Amino acid sequence: MDATDIHALVDSLSGASATDLANAFANFSTDMLQQANALLVSSPGDLAASEAIAQHLTDIDAASALAILNSDKSYVNRTMELQCLQQAEQHKVSASSNALNVLSCPVSFDSVLCWPRTAAGSWAILPCFEEFKGVHYDTTQNASRFCFPNGTWDRYSNYDSCDHATAAPPIPDFAPAVELPTYIYCCGYFLSLSALVLALIVFLCFKDLKCLRNTIHANLFLTYILSALLWILTLFLQVMTDHASQAGCITLVMMFHYFNLTNFFWMFVEGLYLYTLVVQTFSNDNLGFLQYAIIGWGCPAVIVFGWSIAKIYAPPLSTERFIGLEIECSWMSESHIDWIIQGPTSLVLLLNLAFLIRIMWVLITKLRSANTLETRQYHKASKALLVLIPLFGITYLLVLVGPEQGISANVFYNTRVFLISTQGFFVSLFFCFLNSEVRQTLRHRFNRWRDHRNLRHGSMHRNRRNKDSYLHTQSHARIQVSLT
Repeated sequence: MDATDIHALVDSLSGASATDLANAFANFSTDMLQQANALLVSSPGDLAASEAIAQHLTDIDAASALAILNSDKSYVNRTMELQCLQQAEQHKVSASSNALNVLSCPVSFDSVLCWPRTAAGSWAILPCFEEFKGVHYDTTQNASRFCFPNGTWDRYSNYDSCDHATAAPPIPDFAPAVELPTYIYCCGYFLSLSALVLALIVFLCFKDLKCLRNTIHANLFLTYILSALLWILTLFLQVMTDHASQAGCITLVMMFHYFNLTNFFWMFVEGLYLYTLVVQTFSNDNLGFLQYAIIGWGCPAVIVFGWSIAKIYAPPLSTERFIGLEIECSWMSESHIDWIIQGPTSLVLLLNLAFLIRIMWVLITKLRSANTLETRQYHKASKALLVLIPLFGITYLLVLVGPEQGISANVFYNTRVFLISTQGFFVSLFFCFLNSEVRQTLRHRFNRWRDHRNLRHGSMHRNRRNKDSYLHTQSHARIQVSLT
């Protein structure tokens, strides 16, 4: 700000009150106040403005400056100016006590930075300001101001190198706390999906495997497939779609919850069927496939429908994140009515746990009554328990509670992710690929195919051999006729 600008400012404040004048000159540096005072002394001006400037020049100690700051905190860099003024006062005291007074520029505040006492004929270098008028700047660069040989500051401070601060550094490409579980989920679900599709094809294509037990297995495999597909689809839509439609989001969330619930209810059907088969052996109240289908497919539909009606009126608890990604769909956030889905899920798991305990008790009792070695009994019981845990969904109960902090928490969470995502793979492995009935059927079908291929190839070989023999006989007869 040059002399013309200061003079125009003083003229514009003609007739202003003392408070307005004090506020107007509050952000002026000492140099600017001295220039304004010199202009008013050399030419007639406003008496109130002269008194305001004189007041700032004579009475601007730390106490009065702090009072001005407390009266109005809206001015930019007021705190820095107060610190600069205190520093100037300290330098005045030190300069008066020093006998060798070297020519230098005094401490000065230019409304942005406080320039320290600098030797005449040299540059003052300061780091750029961190923030100015709400804008952040790069503090790694420097600003400069020249002190003339006569001990006066240059009116121009060079802030050309002070650029706006760049954006925050990007998130690393690999964040173990977020991305590692996502990778495990993806690999586990793809592995389970491949195994389950093959197992479902086996149960559907071979008529020798048609029975109620395998039909229940096939429905359970189908729910695993659909829930895994919905999880993968939700993940890819979150990554690839910036602004998903509300209707599409609601449909996706309802389908995800429905197929997830059907997965748990068909686990319950597996437990109920095996319980009636092992414990209620002589009961006549066995259920048919229609009743099991109503439990497995119908009950989740009723629950999800009731949840969706309540979800319309329920506010979300807080903004949630989905595998590290910001969720824009309000139906994906948690709310108080989620117990409508979580309650039946927990009940199903508890009932299956009760079924497992009862089945294992009956199995161990029968093994003890049999004339077998004790180690053989333990082996069979352990094998049965290992097979039934993923079938009944007890895996969810085993990894329900764990450590919450430290390395052990990360290990537990990643282990939980692995067990849950690969549960479909282990179910298809135990009840399809390692099942003796399925293996025998596949072996029988393979032997039939091999025998059929061998018979066909043998027949073709005999026909070719007979044809070659006939041609050889005909050629031999022609040769004899030609010789005679």
